[in-house]
Amino acid sequence: MSSRVVSDKPHAVCIPFPHQSHMKASLKLAKLLHHKGFHITFVNTEFNHKQFLKSRGPDFLDGLPDFQFQTIPDGLPPSDSDVSHCQDGVSLCQSLRSGNFLVPFRSLLAKLNDSASSNIPPVTCVVSDGFFSTFTITAAEDLGIPVILFWTVSACGFMGFYHYRALLEKGLAPLKDWIQGMKYIRLKDLPTLCRITDANDPAFNLAMEAAEGSSKALANVIHTFDALEQDVLDALSSMFPHVYTIGPLQLLLNNSISEESQLKSIGYSLWKEEPECLQWLDSKEPESVIYVNFGSIVVMTPRQLVEFSWGLANSRHSFLWIIRPDLVAGDNALILPPEFVAETKERGLLASWCPQEQVLNHPSVGGFLTHSGWNSILESLSAGVPMICWPVLADQQTNCRYANKHWGIGMEIDNDVKRDEVERLIREIMGGEQGMKMKMKAREWKKMAEEATGPDGSSSMNLDKLVKQLSVSKV
Repeated sequence: MSSRVVSDKPHAVCIPFPHQSHMKASLKLAKLLHHKGFHITFVNTEFNHKQFLKSRGPDFLDGLPDFQFQTIPDGLPPSDSDVSHCQDGVSLCQSLRSGNFLVPFRSLLAKLNDSASSNIPPVTCVVSDGFFSTFTITAAEDLGIPVILFWTVSACGFMGFYHYRALLEKGLAPLKDWIQGMKYIRLKDLPTLCRITDANDPAFNLAMEAAEGSSKALANVIHTFDALEQDVLDALSSMFPHVYTIGPLQLLLNNSISEESQLKSIGYSLWKEEPECLQWLDSKEPESVIYVNFGSIVVMTPRQLVEFSWGLANSRHSFLWIIRPDLVAGDNALILPPEFVAETKERGLLASWCPQEQVLNHPSVGGFLTHSGWNSILESLSAGVPMICWPVLADQQTNCRYANKHWGIGMEIDNDVKRDEVERLIREIMGGEQGMKMKMKAREWKKMAEEATGPDGSSSMNLDKLVKQLSVSKV
């Protein structure tokens, strides 16, 4: 029997949680690993595979010879909805905890190894979303493949998830300073999945079990940088043997991948972006526009929509507002007051989706009204843009607390939105004394993020350490 020639290139199988923000961060990390010499297999769910094809064209997932895409089923009923931007999170959590992902993922790993050749090397590691640790570690260990977990949340968010078990067992409230490395934290600031009435809640238990799985991984990667969350990172480093801060990922990519690289063609958005937003921004004065985007999964009530609308209108500032078709709960609920539309037609632009990082880095943007998702926080910080935070779910409350209390770059809007408060905060961030201080602080953090991702920065060195560990490790 003749022996086949197998490439000695390391092969990373990257699998994100199937929501837009997780996929975006995971694709960026996959690009960085590819740049460092890895063969990449990026695993989407079948649902998101179809979404990518709709938004980016039939050739998008062709990839490169050493950057390929594969799919696995998610165990949910088929959906052809053109309205909803993503699947229901609770249903996904239930499917995960029911074990629907384990068998197809293990089969995919085995298939990749069975078909290994000179062009496709055998799998040497799995880079799993942290929230997938409940099945990826089991699947990989069965085949003798090491796993690292990639947490697309902040270090403070991850620490909050990790302490869910203690919340369940001790019921401590208020928390005060009992969580190691997290000063001034309150119960309301922890990721919201702990706000349960049923101990069997699927989302709470998935987050708790996934965070606990972090101790079984070869390493834990967190999308942050040392200077931003040093206290929490010191605590995490005392709890786990290998914690790598690698971020902001986009700044690392900017320093690593040339404009001519074919990797540039691999985009991140599940939905079509409207480039007209950038053309509209070109017509505005520097730092004159408030950018509004509540992310890919936040849903608001019709009343909240109206209050935000009139807060924007009454502020008298120009604004770019991203309004997804499914932003408002209920059938046919996405109805803006016609008086608002008439009042703001000369200074407001509404769009369904946009290239957010390009928007935040546009010179005309002076502030960001955000849901406080971690990608949005890091992207705003990397652009030196201060924020008004309206946290709704998951780790957004934790991120908001840190943006406000620790980093000095954010102000919080109460969940019970009032137009007067929206107007006041927009006026403050765009021209008030506190807003000016926040702008200066945001620019300081931007500089520190650039230093962390520079040639000798902490994130760059951590990426090299991770690559070295993944290149030699065996289970």
